[in-house]
Amino acid sequence: MLRVLGLLTTAALFATSGNNLDTNVEPIRASVAATFAEGEAGEAAAFDVAALLAAARGAPPMICALAAQSVRGYGWGDRSDAPVTPLNINAILGDGDRGSQRLPNADVDRLLEALASDDACVRELSVRLVGRQDDERVGPALITKLSASDATLRTVAAFGLGLAEPRAAEDPLVRALRDATPGVRANSAWALGRMESGRALAPLIALFRDVEPMVREAAVAATGRLDSSSAVAALTRVLQQDEVASVRRVAAWALGHLEADEAAPALASVLGRDSDARVREMSAWALGSIEHKNAVGALQTALRGDADDAVRETAAWALSRIEDAASATALGAAAERDRNSRVRGTAAWALGHLREGNRAPAGLLHVLKDESEDSRLKAAWALGQIGDSTALSAIRDALKVEQSQQVRRALVRALIKSGARSESMLTELLSSKDPQVREAAVRGLAGHNSMNPWPWPWPRPRPFP
Repeated sequence: MLRVLGLLTTAALFATSGNNLDTNVEPIRASVAATFAEGEAGEAAAFDVAALLAAARGAPPMICALAAQSVRGYGWGDRSDAPVTPLNINAILGDGDRGSQRLPNADVDRLLEALASDDACVRELSVRLVGRQDDERVGPALITKLSASDATLRTVAAFGLGLAEPRAAEDPLVRALRDATPGVRANSAWALGRMESGRALAPLIALFRDVEPMVREAAVAATGRLDSSSAVAALTRVLQQDEVASVRRVAAWALGHLEADEAAPALASVLGRDSDARVREMSAWALGSIEHKNAVGALQTALRGDADDAVRETAAWALSRIEDAASATALGAAAERDRNSRVRGTAAWALGHLREGNRAPAGLLHVLKDESEDSRLKAAWALGQIGDSTALSAIRDALKVEQSQQVRRALVRALIKSGARSESMLTELLSSKDPQVREAAVRGLAGHNSMNPWPWPWPRPRPFP
C-alpha cells in the first residue's frame, strides 16, 4: 500500500501542475505524505487510511485512475477490471499500459529537465516515466546528467539508466562507481546489476569494502545477478564478516541465486549462529536453492530450534528442495508440534514433496485438524502425493468435518490416491450432498490427469532482497 500512496502523491504532482512540474502540489502532497510517517525504528508505520481517503476526495480523475491502477495490480497494473468501475479507468488511461506508451518528444524533454527539480516528488515521478521510454531516446541525456556537478542529479540519472538499461551506459556507470556521493555509487551498482554487465564484476567486488552499507548492499546484490562463479569467494567473505546484517543477508541471497555449491558450508554455519533472523532466513533459502545434501543437518537443527518462525519455515522448504529421505522425521515433528501454523503447513507440504516410503508420518495426519485452512490444505495435498493406504481412516474423518471447499477437494483427491476405490466408499463420495466432493470424486475416477483443477499449495518463503 505504500507504493499506492507514493503513486498517488506523484500522480497528484503531475496532474495538477500542467506543464510546470514544480508548482501547485503542496496541499495534495502533504496530505498523502502524512501516511509515510516513520516509526522510531526507521520502519514505515501502518498507512493512514483516513489520510488516504481525505487526499482522494475531490482529486482529479487522472490522479485517482493512476492510484487505483496501482492498487488493483499491487503496483504492476492488470487487465482484469470489471466492465464498469466507479472511475471508468480504461476510458481515462486507455486499455494498454499507460506507463509504457511512447511519450511525445516534448514530454520526454520536459521530464528530463524535471530531473533537476529541487522537489523530490517531481524527480521521483519524472525518472520513473523517463525510465519507461525507449533507451535510445533517453539514454544519451541520462548519461550526460551522470556527469553533472549536482550530486542529486547524478544520483537520479543513475537510477534512470538502471530503468532504461541503455547498453551505452555501461562504461559511464562503471566510472560512476567511484563517485564521491554514496547515492550515485549505490544507484550505479544497482543499474549495472539490472543490465547484467559482466564488465562491471571487478569494480562491483571492489565496492564490497565501501564505507557505506547502502553501497555495499547494492554492489553485492548486483554481483549476485551477474552469474559469475568467480565472485563466490568474495561474497562468502561478506556473508561471514560484514558488520551490517542487511549486507550479509543480500550476500546470502546472491550465493543462493548463483547456486554456489562451495558456499554451502559457510551458509550452514551462518544459519546456526548469525544474530539476525533475516540473515538466517536467507541462508536457509540459499541452502535450499543450492540443494547441497551436506546442509541437511544444519537445516534440521534450524527447523527444530530456531526462535524465528520465518527461519523455521524456510528451513522446512529448503529440506524439501534437497529431497533427503532422512528429513521426513524432522518435518513430521515440525508438522505436529511447531507453534506456528505456517511452519506446520510448510512442513506438511515438504513431506508431500518428498514422498518417501509411501508412509504418512503421524505429524502430517495431525495437520488435518490444524486451525489454519492453509495448513490443512497443504496436509491434504501432501497425503494425496504420498498415497498411504493406512491414512485412509484419518482422511475420511477429516472430510466429514472439513468446511473449506478447497480442502475438501484435496481430501477427496487424497482418498482416491490412497486407494479408496471400494464400492461403498465411491458410492459415499458420489452421492455426497456436497457438489465439490462429487466433482472431485468424478475427476479422480476419470484418471490421473483429470484431477485438475486442484489446489497446488506452495509455501510462503521467498525472501528476496
